[in-house]
Amino acid sequence: MVITSRVLPRKILQNLNFVKVLGKDVKPFSAMAQTKHETEHENDDSKKQINQESLDPTTLTNYRFIYPEFLPTTNPLHRNSIAEKLERMDMLARRAVLGIPEFYVGSILAVNYSEPHATGKVNRFVGICILREGAGLRASFILRNVINGEGVEVRYMLYDPAIQKIDCLRLEKRLDNELLYLRDAPPEYSTFPLDMETEITPEGPVPVNDIKVPLKPQPWLEKWERKDLKGLKDVVVNERRQKKAKAAAKPWEKYDLMKIYRETIPEEEQIEIFSDVHTELRQLEVKKDILKRQRVLHRPKKNV
Repeated sequence: MVITSRVLPRKILQNLNFVKVLGKDVKPFSAMAQTKHETEHENDDSKKQINQESLDPTTLTNYRFIYPEFLPTTNPLHRNSIAEKLERMDMLARRAVLGIPEFYVGSILAVNYSEPHATGKVNRFVGICILREGAGLRASFILRNVINGEGVEVRYMLYDPAIQKIDCLRLEKRLDNELLYLRDAPPEYSTFPLDMETEITPEGPVPVNDIKVPLKPQPWLEKWERKDLKGLKDVVVNERRQKKAKAAAKPWEKYDLMKIYRETIPEEEQIEIFSDVHTELRQLEVKKDILKRQRVLHRPKKNV
C-alpha cells in the first residue's frame, strides 16, 4: 500500500503535465479545420497588432476632447471605480445603438427626440451647442436657436434613451468653452434654419471659428466683464463696474498648481481609462467612417 501511494501521485502528475502540453498546441485532424484554426490565430494576431499600433498615448490623450464624458468627476467624494466602470460599459452599449457624433461647444447639432407624453411623435430641434457639461451617464449639452424672434434653449442628456438621432450639421469650435453669453447677444448670432443641411468638413483638425460676438445694451443676465472671455467684443461698462471687476479678479489662480490639479483628472488616469474603452471606440469610429463613405452628400451653401 505504501508503494502504490507513492507511485500513483507521480503517474497522476505525469498525466496532468501531458494533458497540459497537449492543451497548448491542439491541432485538429482534418486539413480544412487545421487551416481554419490557423487563420483564426492569424486574425487574432493581426487584431492585436492593429490594437497595439492604434494604442498611441497621443490619441488616448486626444480622446479627452472628443469623449469628455468618459472622464469621471473631479470631486473625490463622488468617485467610485466600480460604478465608473459600469457606467462606461453602459455608455458604450448606448453608443453601439445611437451614433453620437463628434461635436464641441460652437458646433451646430440637430437632435431627433421622441416626445414622452405623445406616443409616436418625434421632435427635431436645430441649434448651436452653447454648453457641454457633466460626466458619465449624467453628461448633457444645451442647444440654442432663435425661432420667430424668441430665443429657445433645450437641454439634452447625452445618453437619454428618448433621443433617436443626433446629427452634427457643422463641426467647429469657438474661442471659449461656453457660449452662454449668446443669451445677451443679438439674435442673428443664434439664428439657424431648422432645415439646415449637413456641411462637409475638410479632413484634418477641427476648424476654430474666431468670431467676436458683440453684446446688447445692458442689463445683462450675468456680469460678463468679470469673466475672461475671448469671444466677446467691446464689453463696455461704467467705472464702478470696472473697479468691482478688478477687485474680484484673481490673476494668481493660473499659478495655483494644486487648484489646477484638483480640477482636472491626471493624465496617467486618463490614459488608463481610455485604454480600457479604446477598442470599442475604435470599432465605432470605423463603422462611422464606412457610413460616411456610403452616404452621398452634396456640398451645401454655408449659412451665415
